[in-house]
Amino acid sequence: MSATWTKTLLYVLLTICAALVLYPVMYTFFMAVMTPEDASAYPPHIIPSSIDLSNFSEVFDIVPIGRFIGNTFLVAGLTTLGQLITASMAAYAFAKMQFKGKNVIFSMFVATMMIPWEVTMIPNYLTVRSWGWLDSYQGLTVPFLATAFGTFLLRQFFMQLPKELFEAARIDGCGHIRYFISHVLPLSRPALGTLAIYSFLSMYNSYLWPLLVTNTPEMRTAQIGISMLEFQESTAWNLVFAGTAMVILPSLLLLIFGLKQLVRGMAAGALKG
Repeated sequence: MSATWTKTLLYVLLTICAALVLYPVMYTFFMAVMTPEDASAYPPHIIPSSIDLSNFSEVFDIVPIGRFIGNTFLVAGLTTLGQLITASMAAYAFAKMQFKGKNVIFSMFVATMMIPWEVTMIPNYLTVRSWGWLDSYQGLTVPFLATAFGTFLLRQFFMQLPKELFEAARIDGCGHIRYFISHVLPLSRPALGTLAIYSFLSMYNSYLWPLLVTNTPEMRTAQIGISMLEFQESTAWNLVFAGTAMVILPSLLLLIFGLKQLVRGMAAGALKG
């Protein structure tokens, strides 16, 4: 087989794989603009016969989707900021500072990544309830302000920074705090960006924890708001998909524009240990 045919076959295969991966997202947006008749037709229509943008306004009439999305952005933003602060400080301590038992503590720290989130969910819920933080932003954000994964990721990146840079800074009278703020953080933008995107998307798409700790519509997040569009008697799937399209659009745009940063940061953290 010639090289041209091999390349053509490869492109066809990649195109088919890409279409299979993107199909759920494309189908969501197609369903979001379908009329009720198109959405409930059998066999189901893949491409809408006409575009009905009133589905989006109807979603706003049924549930306060704008408030849900705002709550989700606030919770995801606060969680991301908290993880960036705590993970960067802990990673710097593990990477650049010397203290007794550092390796043992770091090993125990990383070992917590092996514990499934579901195992700690009930103790976290009982703690939040005992503090009176149910149905509040504190209950939604505080349990996620620190992450072992983020610490591990940033530590690997910080260890790649040359020792000569730190020694030169110390000669100029630079201490740990000033070196961390003035040199380490600016040089670690790829890793910090990667952690920010990962943390934001993880919290933006979380469902179970907001469902547990919130009770009122004022504190609900977008992922729970989508389920409010389903009714026991009947479900208008065009409205459900319209709400889903509005919810996934911000995270989809963030992933598209941040994908290069995400891949670069992951690769930088994985090349050297």
